Amino acid sequence: MTKLWGGRFSQSTDALVNHFNASIEFDQRLWKHDILGSIAHVRMLGKTGIIDAADAQTIEQGLVDVRRDLEAGVSEFTEEAEDVHMNIETLLHAKIGPVAGKLHTGRSRNDQVATDIRLWLRDELGEIRMAVRRVQTRLIDLAERNIDIILPGMTHMQHAQPVRLAHQLMAYFWMLDRDAGRLAAAWDRADVLPLGSGALAGTTHPIDREFVASELGFSRISENSMDAVSDRDFAVETIAALSLVMMHLSRFSEELILWNNPEFGWVTMGDNVTTGSSIMPQKKNPDVSELIRGKAGRVYGNLVSLLTVLKGLPLAYNKDLQEDKEPLFDSVDTARICLDVLGVLLDNVTFHGDRMMEALRGDFSTATDLADFLVRQGLPFRQAHEVVGQIVKFCIQSGRPLEQLTNPELSEFSELFSQAPADLAGVLQSVDARNIPGGTARAAVEIQIEHAKAAIAHHTG
Repeated sequence: MTKLWGGRFSQSTDALVNHFNASIEFDQRLWKHDILGSIAHVRMLGKTGIIDAADAQTIEQGLVDVRRDLEAGVSEFTEEAEDVHMNIETLLHAKIGPVAGKLHTGRSRNDQVATDIRLWLRDELGEIRMAVRRVQTRLIDLAERNIDIILPGMTHMQHAQPVRLAHQLMAYFWMLDRDAGRLAAAWDRADVLPLGSGALAGTTHPIDREFVASELGFSRISENSMDAVSDRDFAVETIAALSLVMMHLSRFSEELILWNNPEFGWVTMGDNVTTGSSIMPQKKNPDVSELIRGKAGRVYGNLVSLLTVLKGLPLAYNKDLQEDKEPLFDSVDTARICLDVLGVLLDNVTFHGDRMMEALRGDFSTATDLADFLVRQGLPFRQAHEVVGQIVKFCIQSGRPLEQLTNPELSEFSELFSQAPADLAGVLQSVDARNIPGGTARAAVEIQIEHAKAAIAHHTG
């Protein structure tokens, strides 16, 4: 076929080469932003007199008509036009004739695609940040409604110390809060206009880049044309930020999967967020959590993929950069649906405080409280640790839970226990004794929740 830019060539592109070279299958999602960028560009061309004002108006109206037809499904893209940019230019040419060719004055597909991706990504990052905030809001709600539930906090997947469920849920809130900050930083990285950089060296036309930036809502323009057309750092940073989002969602999903196991029985997931087995009638599988956990690896792979594409590229633009879009698009799509479906899951889970409390019985998770008591009586911590270790050993050998030992029995290991309160090894006493900022006491968790609400209000107000 004859390309619109094909005057240099004496042969049509081989069909297989054209198919291999084409990107319209995936970059067509940029069409709205491509038209948006083109409208801003042609307004600038008319304003500066680079093209006739009447031609600029004709082109702008033609682009509006192309957008209308695409929204209505009247027009379609073809592989022959290769990418989203040439497809839109082809449709525009069919609308208004040869004057459409003036649209590309002062720009290249290199700075055009870099602009399109940045425009698209700013919109998507805004949506994902909102999705993060929605999950955070659900976590706050769950924490408030379950603030009096206590469960075994774990290290090394072993019972360590009792904590409030609300405290553990809020740990994920703060992970996501850091994610929201990284996504905001990624948005800022994307908020740079590369249009005007041309293929790599700028343009000889007296363009007004600041005007285009204002039209498109960019806060600043790129400083170096070669960097601008070849830079995909903002895409890497976005996928890196989304990788951390997915890592946090995966960790939370893993805990929900464990807690859903009958051996734990700490949580029940609604029938509307679980699935059955094709062969075992009794099964109720936590597929949502498992898929979130699995899809984290997919986003990690996209990060490595894009880094690998970029690592050996000389300046400036290279066709390798066509490989930037699929990993970026897929990461955005994956993270967004995982955030949304996790929100649905959290709306349909029930926590079983009785089972969690039962798991604390006889698990020695309040042993540290005994050691802390001895320290408050003046015993060095290492000696206190040794004493309590002997008490735990005695309990294991005698089949006695720690919380049932009397003060006289404890005093056999250290006379300092003679003045200990009766509920020294009690779960509630242990939890509420940690009444410091960031601690798991009820009062501390309530303050933490208020801080979380303030953080949400600050970012969404």
